[in-house]
Amino acid sequence: MLKTVILAAGKGTRMESELPKVVHEAMGEMMVTHVINAAVAAGSKDICLVVGHQAELVKKKVEDRFTELSLRFVEQTEQLGTGHAVKCAKDFIGDEGDVMVLCGDTPLITAKTLKKLYDEHKKSGNGATVLTAVLPDATGYGRIIRDKDGFLEKIVEQKDATPEEAAVKEINSGMYVFNSNALSRALLMLNNDNAQGEYYLTDTLEIIKNEIGMKVGAVASDDLDDIKGVNTKAQLKEAEDIMKAR
Repeated sequence: MLKTVILAAGKGTRMESELPKVVHEAMGEMMVTHVINAAVAAGSKDICLVVGHQAELVKKKVEDRFTELSLRFVEQTEQLGTGHAVKCAKDFIGDEGDVMVLCGDTPLITAKTLKKLYDEHKKSGNGATVLTAVLPDATGYGRIIRDKDGFLEKIVEQKDATPEEAAVKEINSGMYVFNSNALSRALLMLNNDNAQGEYYLTDTLEIIKNEIGMKVGAVASDDLDDIKGVNTKAQLKEAEDIMKAR
């Protein structure tokens, strides 16, 4: 059983618009619609959106678009990081099956890539599996550090990376599949003991690996465009151009 949590609480200040970021349209559909469609086509029937900024507007627009889907909404009233956003959906995540965690502002993600991620997760019996990409220039992204067997050792943010780690070209997309039980347990152990005072979802990976004792894998996307997030109107236009080309 596969379910999906989509993070859709952001304000999207850089979009320079009154509208919440995820409802901006590309090719006549909201960004978050493209993400929901990809998740459903990859085999996920239960979808939960974590909403925040203008929550009621996002909820109404999504419900009006997906009358046939069983959607759940939870509200993140304070922006305390990705880990906190996922914690808001803890009742939905539960202990059964697996859960994908996706971003509402990545409209180029495809069902094919999500299916590849999920299939690898199941085949390897992982507690968590991260979708990655190998970029020519990885500046600004969290780096994927693998162990000698190819499993994920850790994700290192650029500011914390050693020169050797910074030279790694494989980056974190911010999209994952988790064993639901492992994620639920890891969220209980998550703390915000960092410079930002935020709860990072990436920290759950180390908890699952070191505290819960399950494997954590990483799967690279075949198409670099799949993982592109949209933060500005120029990036939205670029995403739309890629969709047209596809």
